[in-house]
Amino acid sequence: MRLGPDNGTLTVRTGKAGAASKAGHNLRMEVGSWTATLDLEARSLELSADSRSFRVIDGSGGVMPLGDEEKAAIPQTIDEEVLKGTPIEFRSTAMTVNGSHVDVEGELELAGERRPLAFALDLDGGHIKGAARIKQTEWGMKPYSALFGTLKVADEVQIEVDARSSDDG
Repeated sequence: MRLGPDNGTLTVRTGKAGAASKAGHNLRMEVGSWTATLDLEARSLELSADSRSFRVIDGSGGVMPLGDEEKAAIPQTIDEEVLKGTPIEFRSTAMTVNGSHVDVEGELELAGERRPLAFALDLDGGHIKGAARIKQTEWGMKPYSALFGTLKVADEVQIEVDARSSDDG
């Protein structure tokens, strides 16, 4: 099964932390440029995403609503200060298929660091859904902070995939 922005979404959700967290927003962003290949017979999953293609969809919480200017500035900050244009790659090393439930183990390359990552996918016909949680610090990233460190992006980030494929891979 070939997946990408034409038939699915790759979403990144961030939370907020720190003494001034009430001023911040929980973000929902989509990755605009990504491809994945899921082959159940070969028990493999590969994903590649462009770290410069993040787009803020919405921000909840915060004292003030998230404006268009802030929505545009966040991906630029992610590119320049957090991911620094590095590739995002995932390669599975093991996969267990149990009916419509798939357990995936592999390595995620993020911010120039490669670490193990495990998550589950649920398949319903051609519909694929799954989520993984990562801690930025485990990949050597310092979560973004502002206001002298009193407002931070939470260390844990959730990555979600929701896609449809007509392939029968």
